[in-house]
Amino acid sequence: MDAHSLPQVIFGLNPQILATSILVISYIILFTEKLNRAVVALLGASVMIFTGILTQTSALAGIDFNTISLLIGMMIVVGIAEKSGMFQYVAIKSAKLVKASPRGLLIMLAVVTAVFSALLDNVTTVLLIVPVTFQITRNLKINPYPFLILEIFASNIGGTATLIGDPPNILIGSALNLSFMDFVRELTLIVIITMVVLIAVFDLVFGRKMVASQTDKAKIMQINEKDSITNYTLLYKSLGVLTLTIIGFISAEYIHINNGTIALFGAALLLMLYTLGDKHQERDQKVEDAFSLVDWTTIFFFCGLFAIVYGLEVAGVLELLGKKFIEITDGSIKKATFLVLWVSAVVSTAIDNIPFVATMIPLIKTMEPSMGGREAMMPVWWALSLGSCFGGNGSLIAASANVIVAGFATREGHPISFIKFLKWSIPVMLVSVTLAMIYLYLIHFM
Repeated sequence: MDAHSLPQVIFGLNPQILATSILVISYIILFTEKLNRAVVALLGASVMIFTGILTQTSALAGIDFNTISLLIGMMIVVGIAEKSGMFQYVAIKSAKLVKASPRGLLIMLAVVTAVFSALLDNVTTVLLIVPVTFQITRNLKINPYPFLILEIFASNIGGTATLIGDPPNILIGSALNLSFMDFVRELTLIVIITMVVLIAVFDLVFGRKMVASQTDKAKIMQINEKDSITNYTLLYKSLGVLTLTIIGFISAEYIHINNGTIALFGAALLLMLYTLGDKHQERDQKVEDAFSLVDWTTIFFFCGLFAIVYGLEVAGVLELLGKKFIEITDGSIKKATFLVLWVSAVVSTAIDNIPFVATMIPLIKTMEPSMGGREAMMPVWWALSLGSCFGGNGSLIAASANVIVAGFATREGHPISFIKFLKWSIPVMLVSVTLAMIYLYLIHFM
């Protein structure tokens, strides 16, 4: 980008320094958590416009509405489906399948968490699974701590397997127009390998030592999982729409329809079925309630963040960083892949992985023409996904799911301290990223 194409900003300031300053200040405030993250992102985006780096039109053009549509659609579908009680049913049924054995429960709940995180998203999954976990461990009179930290790890690892499982994947998939099956084909195997290793370690350290009396096990076996189902009609409607939506994601690469459109269609279809036959006032109230299930804080956070990062791109900062990155890696795809993998994991341990990935996407895009194009750069993109998602296990604040589980644990009288969690999280992050590095090497560079 030459100097003549750079935006003319307020007071004649250097646009690259100004845009970088806005981004850094926004990220520092986000890290301190002194303000709501949506407010910070929107303020940062507004400053990009007020200073002349962006116009309102270009700021809106920088927002990835496919990502926004996908998030809103899935939040509505999952939120309505949750009302049927289907997810709690699965968790309780899983506990009974292993005869309420603490060791079996540890393994089963981890598997359920990973699968749910891949098909729903990791935040929704822990909101559904953790309360059931406390109910079960309370009845069995066993320590919930191993279950909770394993569920945190399983949610972040399981969510890595699909397009919709973790926000970084949604961002990457939308930016590159990748399909649901692209993620499944590339990442599912390493997710399964990592989960097997993780479960084996937890079983060795915790599972084999857990015991519960036959009387306490009987309490779990007496729970009727069907009582979790609050509305069978809604259950069937939700299952049908969820299935259709997943099929739509799988078919997207063949029918050439964006994932955001498929998610919004699924939401609209379920809303129609959910309110079908209701009187006017009741129907409108149900729709209002369904829209309230959307996490608007996250949606507006994404909108502001997209604009901030786009300001960095317009100011030419990302192009400069891309050239520097190519110099560091000597233009080697292999070096770039492993560097992105480890940098993503380490940075995602310290800060929320969403803003980091949002910044890295246009940066990597600027490197593609000099490094062989999109196809040649795909190992780097997969490294970004694996590093940022697996890095979410690195600390208690590294991912939203971690914070939510910690909040539940505190309310239940079993607080998870930051330092205590690090004793497990750092080794888990290092092992999982090492496995990912070996996997990427074998798949792409052998």
